[in-house]
Amino acid sequence: QLIHMSVCFCVSSIYILPEICENPQFIVGGASRTDICQGDLGDCWLLAAIACLTLNEKLLYRVVPQDQSYSEGYGGIFHFQFWRYGDWVDVVIDDRIPTFNNQLVFTKSAERNEFWSALLEKAYAKLHGSYEALKGGNTTEAMEDFTGGVTEFYEMKEAPKELYKIMKKALERGSMMGCSIDSLVPARFETRTVTGLVKGHAYSVTAVEESQHKASKVRLVRLRNPWGQVEWNGMSFEDFKKNYTKIEICNLTPDALEDDKIHKWTVSVNEGRWVRGCSAGGCRNYPDTFWTNPQFRLCLLEEDDDSEDNEVACSFVVSLMQKNRRKERKLGANLFTIGFAIYEVSMHGNKQHMQKDFFLFNSSKARCKSYINLREVTQRFRLSPGEYVIIPSTYEPHQEGEFILRVFSEKRNTSDLECCRSMIALVDMDGTGRLSLQEFRHLWNKIKQWQGIFRHYSSDQAGIINSYEMRNAINDAGFRLNNQLYDIITMRYANEGMNIDFDSFISCLVRLEAMFRAFQAFDQDGTIRLSVLEVSC
Repeated sequence: QLIHMSVCFCVSSIYILPEICENPQFIVGGASRTDICQGDLGDCWLLAAIACLTLNEKLLYRVVPQDQSYSEGYGGIFHFQFWRYGDWVDVVIDDRIPTFNNQLVFTKSAERNEFWSALLEKAYAKLHGSYEALKGGNTTEAMEDFTGGVTEFYEMKEAPKELYKIMKKALERGSMMGCSIDSLVPARFETRTVTGLVKGHAYSVTAVEESQHKASKVRLVRLRNPWGQVEWNGMSFEDFKKNYTKIEICNLTPDALEDDKIHKWTVSVNEGRWVRGCSAGGCRNYPDTFWTNPQFRLCLLEEDDDSEDNEVACSFVVSLMQKNRRKERKLGANLFTIGFAIYEVSMHGNKQHMQKDFFLFNSSKARCKSYINLREVTQRFRLSPGEYVIIPSTYEPHQEGEFILRVFSEKRNTSDLECCRSMIALVDMDGTGRLSLQEFRHLWNKIKQWQGIFRHYSSDQAGIINSYEMRNAINDAGFRLNNQLYDIITMRYANEGMNIDFDSFISCLVRLEAMFRAFQAFDQDGTIRLSVLEVSC
């Protein structure tokens, strides 16, 4: 079922170890980039990402758990972990792999009895539905699935002057990097140039170093081709820029390329969908429907901490990713051409969906460089403090699909402000938006009580609690919920690491308090009936 391929050769068997070799091993002498050799599947983009993954042990062993082998505790299954649209998922597979003439058909290791890379490829194929689904792709797609990071592209013709420094810093900080040579003619994909490099093929960047040569220093870039069993010791950076057309960098955090300071970015994740006839309005070229697209508010409250920059501005990264298109490829689903625009709105206006006239008479403050048919479109921005609305869309209207919109901001954004507003609304009995001394005392006592509960369950006082502890914390706060509500709370408030920070914890308890209070106000016999107006209040 995983193969699902119309190929010119016949896959003769699905072997069960140890039939194909003696002494099978999951990993031999540590996982390294030379363990990844491409087979008959056009997934060089995936293998280039795996090669990059081996450069960072911490990342590697999150994706490829170490507690697995063909000896101790062997049960014929292996498991791998991938980042999937905001969550880490565990993929379990058996150890049967396609073979032909007693040889592995797809990815293999230089060591005949080592199988971690082949099994990782199989697990990734399962994640996307089949091996067939892995034919053709972008290295950054796999990099993101291995890290949950955010990707930036550089065209060599438009690359910044400090590109070498950017690449060196990125590798030092654990970022993953790939490069390729574009081919404008599909028939010439994976054909060799006069220098021996391959067009339309993904390479891993495995090192960036300076070497002393006589009286001068030579800047070198080390690359790896998934086809080979060795790698080139290095090419000069100048030759690298001349021969390659594109470089892709997957940063573990959006600020990884900025400077040597460690920044903590606030991340907000929003999921949505474009629905034909409702919210699939297309790009700004379609003014009659553009306004119907999903809209997401972004409130930039504080300027960046940069003593060398006199500009009052807030840094943030917007990442728009379309979901499940590769998995649905066998049903005819190709990647949409996607992008986004950012508009400034009044901080004191209403929070309703912006209407058609607004977009007819207001231009965007920022937008992605171009609409493109990739899984993800990402770009950095610096805008003045204020309130904005982000409009993600497909280029053409009436195209249905799901997406995830991630916003990484250097300073805390509107989520914390909303938390404060919710707390005030909880005790603001007269509806003035201001708190009397008595109301403030009541709120302060609540916060201190909830803060004590949070600290009790906080992991090593790290400012977060595990989602599994959330149930006990909610019980201690006096709320008794069923399993369905606990599931909803976890999905709503836990981050991708399944942890809940203090702001999210307080926001959750504020909403629960308000819900229970509203129920008790209408409760006569343990059940309530509400009108539409009462529900909306």
